Amino acid sequence: MAINKNEADPRVIRTRRLLQDAFASLIQEKDFESITVRDIAERATVNRATFYAHFVDKFEILEARLMDSFMTIINRRISGHEVLNEETIQSIFLGVCDFHKSLSTMCKRRYTSLGAVFEIQIKEKIQTILLSFIDKDKMLSSPNAQFLMNTATNMLSWGMYGAAYAWNNEGRLINAESFVKQTMPLVMNGAKELLG
Repeated sequence: MAINKNEADPRVIRTRRLLQDAFASLIQEKDFESITVRDIAERATVNRATFYAHFVDKFEILEARLMDSFMTIINRRISGHEVLNEETIQSIFLGVCDFHKSLSTMCKRRYTSLGAVFEIQIKEKIQTILLSFIDKDKMLSSPNAQFLMNTATNMLSWGMYGAAYAWNNEGRLINAESFVKQTMPLVMNGAKELLG
């Protein structure tokens, strides 16, 4: 397990970023399976003990890198949105498409396997984002309302993730904006409960 550290300390932030950048450059050159902690530490010009002070293993650095990337993309897309409406859902969906495109570019050789590895975390993050836009009073009005909201956001997050994954995996035959525009009627049909 990683050593307890002050996540707000600029030195910690700088070292984590250095390690993540080293990992990102290595993943462009090598398959994930062949990258070692030693490779990452050497590229970052730190020792292995420093690596282990920040990350448990290479899977944790991959997860951190992907989640940071995902949240950067999503935050850029939903900036300025304050309520959950069709435009917000469309922006989140476009962000998910952007993320898949970015992931397949970052990990050209292993997109299919890496996309699946972090699928659950990304779906949960999408659901959390959707729930953050929902009026809490509406959600807490009854146990049934809460169940319906959780179910609807779960289905919506899984649908957006799966559709974006398939769009990217099949070669992005049309651009993300066209893809999302064409599929939004299907998405919105499933989102009626959330917006109602």
